[in-house]
Amino acid sequence: MGTLAVFSYIDARVSDRFDTTLLDRHTQLVVGLSVATEDPEALRNLMFDPAYGAPYSGRYWQVTSREGQIFTSPSLFGETIAEPRGSPDAPTIWNTLGPENEAVRSVYQKITYEDGTVWGISVAESRTQLVEERRATQRSLLPVFALVGLIGVAGSLLLTSVILRPLRKLRRDVAHRWERDEDLKPSDYPEEVSPLVRDLNQLLGRNRDIVSGSRRQAADLAHALKTPTAILRNELASLADASVSITTAQEALDRIDAQLARSLARMRAMNTAELTHSRTDLSNSINRLTRLFTLIAEREGKTLDVSCDQDLWVRMDTQDIEEVLGNLLDNAAKWCRNSVRLTAMQQEGNIEIRIEDDGPGIPEAARREALRSGGRLDTSVTGSGLGLAIAVDLLNAYGAKLDLGRSGALGGLECKVVIQSGNKGMPV
Repeated sequence: MGTLAVFSYIDARVSDRFDTTLLDRHTQLVVGLSVATEDPEALRNLMFDPAYGAPYSGRYWQVTSREGQIFTSPSLFGETIAEPRGSPDAPTIWNTLGPENEAVRSVYQKITYEDGTVWGISVAESRTQLVEERRATQRSLLPVFALVGLIGVAGSLLLTSVILRPLRKLRRDVAHRWERDEDLKPSDYPEEVSPLVRDLNQLLGRNRDIVSGSRRQAADLAHALKTPTAILRNELASLADASVSITTAQEALDRIDAQLARSLARMRAMNTAELTHSRTDLSNSINRLTRLFTLIAEREGKTLDVSCDQDLWVRMDTQDIEEVLGNLLDNAAKWCRNSVRLTAMQQEGNIEIRIEDDGPGIPEAARREALRSGGRLDTSVTGSGLGLAIAVDLLNAYGAKLDLGRSGALGGLECKVVIQSGNKGMPV
């Protein structure tokens, strides 16, 4: 819009200058005719502009007597210029037609001289000259406007970058604050951003409290349910001693425990994953689980082989990732014949964990059922059937995934877990 306004202003200035020049030529003709009223043909010698002598040059003059005699410049080549109606006494600028219907701009005025003669005096110039002058002016200014535009764009980008720099810093600091649990410092930001920083500190602190409270409530609920379930198990044990069949009741109680564990795990994981950027030393967690499950495997005459890279970190809460791996290892130890293998490594920016066994495995058509809530494929082995479902729920909360397949090395089930790596940004 600004460029159009400037061009409009320039066009108006060019038109004004064109009209001013045309009025000057009209004045010259008026003065020339004042000394040649008795011999208007002499005007051809008095008006010495070469353009007046070249036929159809685009510059013309014409005088008309009261009696209707017309005297013209040689450039009109015998043709005439139209005159405005009413023969006005004041200089009148108007657009009309010249020789061969050429569009011209003309100045006309009727003048009475001292000798009593009355003449209609016209000068005209082709409007093509006006159009060309406008275009020439615009062409000369276009590079200037282009340069000014580039400077304006560069200035806007620079200004935008300067304005957004504190906000980019704030974004980075917020991410680090999640991980380090440190308050942001309003003094590190411009005065305009400081109120936002203080509000973010309050919001982040409130979210931390929500996460901590939710996890604490889940833990309290789990602890409160342990006593009644323990009482029920003791009662079932007493009935079993009295030779009463408790198989159905035992399985129902196991499923209640598992469902409660799953619900509490989902609640805990959802709050943690959505409101924090938790990270866990996976290598340390695997070492701890290895010691526990090695004892369990040896007690049953089985082996657990573990291969884990050092310094592996994952973006999950410690309790959640250990519950996932614990469930998978428990399933593998329960179903394997002799061996279980766990492998953890860095793979294309993610952490890949494989848990394999030499058991019967799961047919491809039944793998989806195995991941479904309570989907037990074989009731001959004790359990609730919710171990894999709990693992899937916890992993989904963090954007991780669990795939089931057949182990190429051991021939049984292979559980592959892929989790976002938490190594980036870790202190050395």
